Amino acid sequence: MIAKIIVDVPANQTDRLFDYGVPEKWEDLIEPGMRVVVPFGPRKVQGFVVDLVEETELEKVRNIQDMMDVDPVLTPELIELGFWLTDETLCFAVSAFQAMLPAAMKANYKKKIVVAETFDGKLAEEVSRWFEHRNEIPWEDIKDSQVLPIFKKEIKRGALESQVVVKEKTAPKTQAALILPYPKEELESRMEELNDRAVKQKEVLSLFYEINAPIAIPELIELADTTRGTIKSLVQKGLLKQIEQEIYRDPYKFKSFKPSKPLDLTEEQRKAVEPIMNSLDESYHNTFLLQGVTGSGKTEIYLQTIAHALNQGKEAIVLVPEISLTPQMVSRFKGRFGSDVAVMHSGLSKGEKYDEWRKIHRGEVKVVVGARSAVFAPFKNLGIIIIDEEHESSYKQEETPRYHARDVAIKRAKYHRCPVVLGSATPALESFARAQKQVYTLLQLKERVNKREMPDVEIVDMREELRSGNRSMFSKPLFDKLIDRLEKGEQSVLLLNRRGYSTFLICRDCGYVLDCPHCDISLTYHKINHMMKCHYCGYEQRAPKVCPNCTSEHIRFFGTGTQRVEEELAKILPDARVIRMDVDTTRRKGAHEKLLGQFGDGKADILLGTQMIAKGLDFEKVTLVGVLAADAMLHLPDFRASERTFQLLTQVSGRAGRHELHGEVVIQTYTPEHYSIQYASHHDFDSFYVKEMQARKLHGYPPFYYITLINISHEEITKVLSVTEKITNFLKANLSENSIVLGPVASAIPRIKDRYRYQCMIKYKVEPDLNRLLKEILKRFSKELTKDNLQITIDRNPHMLM
Repeated sequence: MIAKIIVDVPANQTDRLFDYGVPEKWEDLIEPGMRVVVPFGPRKVQGFVVDLVEETELEKVRNIQDMMDVDPVLTPELIELGFWLTDETLCFAVSAFQAMLPAAMKANYKKKIVVAETFDGKLAEEVSRWFEHRNEIPWEDIKDSQVLPIFKKEIKRGALESQVVVKEKTAPKTQAALILPYPKEELESRMEELNDRAVKQKEVLSLFYEINAPIAIPELIELADTTRGTIKSLVQKGLLKQIEQEIYRDPYKFKSFKPSKPLDLTEEQRKAVEPIMNSLDESYHNTFLLQGVTGSGKTEIYLQTIAHALNQGKEAIVLVPEISLTPQMVSRFKGRFGSDVAVMHSGLSKGEKYDEWRKIHRGEVKVVVGARSAVFAPFKNLGIIIIDEEHESSYKQEETPRYHARDVAIKRAKYHRCPVVLGSATPALESFARAQKQVYTLLQLKERVNKREMPDVEIVDMREELRSGNRSMFSKPLFDKLIDRLEKGEQSVLLLNRRGYSTFLICRDCGYVLDCPHCDISLTYHKINHMMKCHYCGYEQRAPKVCPNCTSEHIRFFGTGTQRVEEELAKILPDARVIRMDVDTTRRKGAHEKLLGQFGDGKADILLGTQMIAKGLDFEKVTLVGVLAADAMLHLPDFRASERTFQLLTQVSGRAGRHELHGEVVIQTYTPEHYSIQYASHHDFDSFYVKEMQARKLHGYPPFYYITLINISHEEITKVLSVTEKITNFLKANLSENSIVLGPVASAIPRIKDRYRYQCMIKYKVEPDLNRLLKEILKRFSKELTKDNLQITIDRNPHMLM
């Protein structure tokens, strides 16, 4: 039997199937989708079995050396999906398969030195000392020691050999447990053999009458109110046997979730639910775009359609953007479906993610709620896939494989013949355009649940505030409203899309701005330790007291970050209790949940944060939302800047007045006349869509054109320029006349981590040959990619142009 295998060597030359022999003893065990260890050249690597055949065209094949799985980790559907992803995103097949598995399952290659089996002579004295008390030496122990040359000599003469051990990065977690080493029926007679004084031992054993299953030692000590000594003597007498029992690392082990019952749906919700239920009942694929204003009850629709799928014995995937995977979101699903839910997001440790994945793989759960990568959950009988806040850019992966979760979800749903529901108050323009063309089915919720009013929005022109002498970062209307909320005991949310203390440091005499030495971007000041940090490469240095250029002392901070706003709030509202949420304050595990919990319990009056607070939050007492710098994203060199600003403002406005109390929103801006700010203040998606579509059509951007972005980077600027020029000329010569090739041009940030960056862009409507041409480009430069440290990244559907 021959196994067709994709090996874990991501390179152009190795991105194909290799034939390996299956040893006779494993012929009944090896299946497609398993990971195995295979010899590849002089080393051992991990490989994915994708097919089994009877014969090979090769004269001689090497055998598989080890099996890493008992059951396949990839289903036949996921193998098919992996090859589709390879083609679609122009990545290596092994990268596509690895993207589907948790990080803990990536291969860990460890090298060790052992005495060769065929060697029966004498080892060199310096070497034999190392083998006195062990059979193998980890490479790590000798690679920097003085005996390395002697070890190498011994390997050369065949006395020693180096072996590679391929393991997973994380192993299943186990704990010591106890079982009866004989049938339960014998328990009584065994207890009689015990001494009359061994009362405690008899009590412990009698527990196994009721619980005829392994009991963890700490649990047994608690249940029987006994000691380790008592248990030890029972084990020594052979009345109990100690075993290692596998346990899950459960991130929600000590958290109880309040069960919830389905709510009565409004007329609008019922109309929206019906077509989704029909698609489930009739097992046909359809993509629904559920557009519902903030607070219109989209989550309840998700919960009820999932319940319907579960009743049919099917499974469900729910994707939520990383930043809105809040404890609130998790408790809604856990409250409704209990232990049937697995949760996957970046806040979990590697081990926890691995265990959640194994619950899905073993069929122990029916629903997975997670961020982007949860779209690859290894379910075999999918009933529905839901993508909440479908417009979010975090659904697009920015490194290889550059997939969009929406595309993967639709591909999987077609395979399983089930519905996909894309939910959002502000859908992506591409999605809404598809709904208009009836590629997707549009379902709308135009009113909030219980007919609650949308919040009132006030736009404040900060230019006018400056003219009237207000130099503070808070406009008069916002400041007055904050005081009003404090007096009433209500809560406020303040959004600023920048972390750190201030955006950059500038000399007021010579205009010098402190830049990162490795990236063409200014350093951001963080006040906590007076450091200037680069948010791209992590470089940091102490903030200078004088200008490094002209030694002037007039060096000032410019711009505003969350740290600075927090400080300002402490000055102007000393009695207000403030919680700050940004990347810096939520780094530690569980911090996100803890801070939101405190705010929900009323332990703070103001929640200040970056965009991570704009979504998914639902607090009864929040009646005021303030947006401090609405223009922060508006002037970025990106055609989606207006769309993102509109979405963020609409989303954050929706946090106010979601319950009994009426909500207000204050948007501070220097460009109040901009249409994205104007339409967001009226919650008017339709008018924004019409206006933005005109701009997109005029400039030839999606959804009117597809775009592909090619990024080239290298340490030498001349090299980058010449390669980008060659690529651009090749494309212009080979693409159809209707396609537009722009470039070469320097990227918006021309240098990151000491590498210069150039790009070219292709805009096209129909280009059937494009995939072949892009592969041809990668092939032409493959030598330079491996030897010369050149990097070429191709993004078929870029969401970031920076």
